[in-house]
Amino acid sequence: MRKALLGLEGVLNRVFGSDLNPLYCLGALGFYSFWLVVVSGAYIYAFYKTGIDLSYPSVEFITHEQWYLGGIMRSLHRYASDALVLVMALHLLREFILGRYRGARWFAWITGVPLIWLIYAAGINGYWMVWDKLAQYSTIATVEWFDWLPIFGEPLSRSFVTHEALNDRFFSLISFAHVTVPLFILFLLWVHIMRISKPVVNPRKGLAIGMLLALLVLSFAVPVLSQGPADMAIEPTKLDIDWFYLYIYPLLDIWTAGQVWALMAGLSLMLVVLPWLPSRFKQIPVAEVHLDDCSGCRLCVADCPYEAVVMRPRSDGMHFLEEAVVVPDRCVSCGICAGACPSSNPFRGEVGYVSGIEMPSMMMSGLRAGMNRDLEKLSGDVRILLVGCDSAADVGKLRSASVATLSLPCTGMLPPSFVEYALHEHHVDGVMISGCREHDCYHRLGVLWSQQRMAAKREPRLRGRAERDRIKIFWAASTDFRELEPELESFRASLAENLKIMHNKEER
Repeated sequence: MRKALLGLEGVLNRVFGSDLNPLYCLGALGFYSFWLVVVSGAYIYAFYKTGIDLSYPSVEFITHEQWYLGGIMRSLHRYASDALVLVMALHLLREFILGRYRGARWFAWITGVPLIWLIYAAGINGYWMVWDKLAQYSTIATVEWFDWLPIFGEPLSRSFVTHEALNDRFFSLISFAHVTVPLFILFLLWVHIMRISKPVVNPRKGLAIGMLLALLVLSFAVPVLSQGPADMAIEPTKLDIDWFYLYIYPLLDIWTAGQVWALMAGLSLMLVVLPWLPSRFKQIPVAEVHLDDCSGCRLCVADCPYEAVVMRPRSDGMHFLEEAVVVPDRCVSCGICAGACPSSNPFRGEVGYVSGIEMPSMMMSGLRAGMNRDLEKLSGDVRILLVGCDSAADVGKLRSASVATLSLPCTGMLPPSFVEYALHEHHVDGVMISGCREHDCYHRLGVLWSQQRMAAKREPRLRGRAERDRIKIFWAASTDFRELEPELESFRASLAENLKIMHNKEER
């Protein structure tokens, strides 16, 4: 499944470019769909009238008498709601396939489960407000479904036996619910992303415009229409079902209410317990702070993708005001904080080389020592250090007599000073950096921070004495190994050409 997903994303990258790949922006597109639903719904609600004899005529007025705006808004409201469900389902499926729901990421996954229920509740409730035949069918099926639960003294379905049994109070109730439930959705959306640093809640402009235009074209081409006024004396037949929201109702026609409740409860329970089910996932130990080498600079706090590093008043009596503290249940062990720490400097002396914040399973001293050993063994005319990411293309397969490889939990763990160290202390001819695809870092921000550090746009930055033409960046997912290998050879060829030019200049 992961291979198929990455293959599909690779195709979309070639078509749209990584900046506009919709699968990289599903969360932001979900927020965007929600706001389209809110804005279009607010317009419709301004003309909607609440009442058993008023609701259907008011919707028909909006649809036909105001077709040029109200009708378009109604269609946009419907299609944006469907888009929200589609984006939500794709987002859930993608995070599951990529394994982004275990460990410290359980919180975002769990808070997403009640969001699913609330979005469906708001959507189904919206169909009732039209009070056409589809609304009649959906309402009666729902109350009969809830009547199965032993929590009501009198069956709810008795209130829907005849037209006279209904009253305006029911329509006031569903109208109030349709306005109130989105407020709970908005609150849960905030909770859903509260442990994420720098969450992306707005899609890129091109995606936003493209999605809006697509929904508007669909609204013009296939306008949403009511399916005739509700009539409690006649059982609705031959209805057009919105399969995004109302898929459960045909199932209620062939299954018992208890079986459908068991299905819904089972699916919800499965989603809730999924992060703790046995798997091959094993999180390495979380980051640790070493106060003797921590100056309280806040760079690790600024770069952590999950707000797992916070600042607190100094506790060791040193003259610095603050110290970094790791929140264990938020840390995903990506190592990006270690790459941000100024103390992660390989030029420091051998004695007591410890960084201000470290990954216990991959200390900076051990990283430097291992890199030194590998670089000293290099031979050949062009010697290269290739740095990769454990979640991306396997750089270890490209190790050779002239290529040393280093794989990290995330490329963002690599301090820029290590690149300079390899170029000037060991005189390697070039350093190539790889990792997850651009805009699709497994740890969210590692790729972006690496790019900005190497471009000297973010601290800690690569210093000017590191020649940029001896550094190459090529992002490659685990399925992009065939692309990574020729890029490495191309880099080797360009380095050889540069060395030849430099040699000729020296001879002159």
